[in-house]
Amino acid sequence: MAVTAKGTPYVESSDLVANYPGTSLALANHIDDTAGKVLQVVSVTKTDTFSASVAAGANTAITGLSVTITPQLASSKVLIFGTVFGRGSNQNGFNAALARGSTLINLGDAAGSRSRAGGAGYVDTTFHVAGIPLMFLDSPATTAATTYNIYAINLDIGTRTVFVNRSENDSDTVNYVRTSSVITVMEISA
Repeated sequence: MAVTAKGTPYVESSDLVANYPGTSLALANHIDDTAGKVLQVVSVTKTDTFSASVAAGANTAITGLSVTITPQLASSKVLIFGTVFGRGSNQNGFNAALARGSTLINLGDAAGSRSRAGGAGYVDTTFHVAGIPLMFLDSPATTAATTYNIYAINLDIGTRTVFVNRSENDSDTVNYVRTSSVITVMEISA
């Protein structure tokens, strides 16, 4: 008689279910149904600051906003949440986007003169640090270690300095508050 490990999506009538002795077949199949289940969560919080000069139309990975997950199943989805706080130079904003490795995750279409948002939000703030929330459900189709990053993007004309977890004028403690940015990934069974 075979023994089926917990988490196996189907149990044969001749199987025993590990850690569920005497459980009926129907109940065993219900318990082992893993569709839509969160299999693992990995999160990184960036508490230090970051700044980089980004040319017009260019992007740069934000150091410390990177997380690696190794999916248990090739069919799993990976739900990515992120929030990056900061602002751009000269009281301007910046865009941020999620990336799998060094490849930006592009959402939407680029019809006409529109740019693809890249799963991005835009911080546009005159005085204060603001946050960009990011979320995407990815289908990496692999069981290999997969790294997700948050990138800062300059979609405007001219080079811009991007400040993360701080403002351009970090010395003003009344108006410019330091904060933390985060990226979290969850493996969701299909």
